[in-house]
Amino acid sequence: MIYPQPLKKGDKVAVICLSSGVIGEPYCAHEKELGVKKLFEMGLEPVFTSHALMGKDYIMAHPEARAADLKAAFLDDSVKGIITSIGGIETFRTFPYLMEDEEFINAVRQHPKFFLGFSDTTNNHLMLYRLGLQTFYGQAFMCDMAEISGDMLPYSKAQFESCFAPYHGRVITPSQVWYEERKDFSAAAVGTMPVSHKEEHGYELLQGAPVFEGELLGGCIESMGDMLLTGNAERYGSLLKAEFESCPQFKEEFAKQAEITRKYDIFPHADEWRGKILFAETSEETPTPERLREYLAALKKQGVFEQVSGVIVGKPMNERYYEEYKSVWRDTVGNEKLSILYNVNFGHASPRAILPYGALARVNAEKQEITLL
Repeated sequence: MIYPQPLKKGDKVAVICLSSGVIGEPYCAHEKELGVKKLFEMGLEPVFTSHALMGKDYIMAHPEARAADLKAAFLDDSVKGIITSIGGIETFRTFPYLMEDEEFINAVRQHPKFFLGFSDTTNNHLMLYRLGLQTFYGQAFMCDMAEISGDMLPYSKAQFESCFAPYHGRVITPSQVWYEERKDFSAAAVGTMPVSHKEEHGYELLQGAPVFEGELLGGCIESMGDMLLTGNAERYGSLLKAEFESCPQFKEEFAKQAEITRKYDIFPHADEWRGKILFAETSEETPTPERLREYLAALKKQGVFEQVSGVIVGKPMNERYYEEYKSVWRDTVGNEKLSILYNVNFGHASPRAILPYGALARVNAEKQEITLL
């Protein structure tokens, strides 16, 4: 695996849209300004890729432009890090423009960068993992640096600051508070804190041994599930209605997502999961327990649960389906000896830790620690 250098003060970081282009909309201008200000305060120089601010309709219609931005960022030696603006639903559409481009593939390997994102960016993480580059899962520009309160949430901020040093020896522990999903992202909400709650659960060991080790590999459960399942755009109902209307070719391509994923060999094979720790979390859509079961069944069919040394599961957003999800995990995995640690602070529920792909980790449920070795 190719390991990028940690960030350092003075580094130029590129903010990129690989999925949703909402950051380019006028109604998000205040969020863009907050994020830029925060990165400057943290000693970084943010720049936006060529098409990042073109708006959501342009970004939706032009996956080739998103791919070109990622290639350019890797080729630019002045850029030391790449931060995704936000997630979305169709990052997989960049695969043909990247995985068939030898110049891009060589750029990733010869000009490695710190790459950060989560949610739909799972697709790009696994693509870069296939190319041998270590990337980092857990935060994004609009969700974290552009926090409406005017500063990053303390736990998330400390996690981002840890990226300015090698991660070896870093210990991830439960946050003492968790935050509800914001409903108001308008300029009028700037300066307000999200609704917070005291953490009552901590890390919960659902089953298996309390201590386990392995290299980290995973992402958003819905993203991974959609990479494996036979595409069926209709199952999303009205969720994607606007996207289908703004970009008619997307509906047809979405139905081929699993086919496209297989073509470019993006999702890890069963033997590549051997001895790994699967990290997995649900999105802000909070899938029903039945939908979660469908996604986990797809992972099981892929052979994931037969190979991994353990699982860490992200905290559900707003703690919705908190108890129901636990039952789905136990039942679907079908192996009571496989260790499953639940309610870990990464992914869509804030605050957010950062998990390096391929990092060797030791989980100790009794000590409430995840140590990056």
